[in-house]
Amino acid sequence: MKNYSVMYSNTYTTPNDARGFFSSRFPSLFFYPSMAKTAFFANREAKQGKSSDQAWVNASLRVIKALERVGVSLSFENLSAFTELDSPCVFIGNHMSTLETFVLPAIIQPHKPVTFVVKSSLLNYPFFGNLMASREPIAVNRTNPREDLKKVLSEGCEKLAQGKSIIVFPQSTRSTNFDRTKFNSIGVKLAKKAGVPIVPLALKTDSWGHSKLGKEFGPIDTSKKVHFAFHPPITAESNGKEAHTSVCNFIETSLNKWEK
Repeated sequence: MKNYSVMYSNTYTTPNDARGFFSSRFPSLFFYPSMAKTAFFANREAKQGKSSDQAWVNASLRVIKALERVGVSLSFENLSAFTELDSPCVFIGNHMSTLETFVLPAIIQPHKPVTFVVKSSLLNYPFFGNLMASREPIAVNRTNPREDLKKVLSEGCEKLAQGKSIIVFPQSTRSTNFDRTKFNSIGVKLAKKAGVPIVPLALKTDSWGHSKLGKEFGPIDTSKKVHFAFHPPITAESNGKEAHTSVCNFIETSLNKWEK
């Protein structure tokens, strides 16, 4: 797979010549077959026990390339927030669409072993359930918050001790609007218990829309730029409230800036 500068730079912006002439005129029509093909083969390899870190990164890069080919512009900011860290960390970010699940591996995995906290139902999804399972995520049911917290703290601390970073989306569901009252502190609690830094993550990925058929396969809107921004690492002190507030403030400030 051709290396993208996103893997080695502090910032990345989609080049002007990435857009395809025909594919950009029918973005959803061209993107989804390409994405489905990538997901199918990556999922099949995982089912056969052939998945690897590099295969995960390559699949993620193919999705980025497919998005750019149909006219989606992507921007990644301040990757040095985690690439220069000499320890694992907990990434805490807002959750807007399916896009971040496909794109984040190409941004983070080349620098830090990483996995997600995910809904357990995702492990049974066609196309990418086996691939996600092969990444050994922390799977929660989201029906019993107390049990979810215990599992995240237990498995999360174990993975962090092994050097693997964790991506946490504390919202109960994906949303284009950020509501800090629905943004729980599970990521902060994990980082504090494990004694690792927090890297706040703000993202805007509503270019990948939702549809009546579900949140996974909505229309691709190329007029909406995709943004990922990382805040310098912070530490959860005391009860973690200050760190939680800092994460929320960073997300709100970033989203407000991108909406202008």
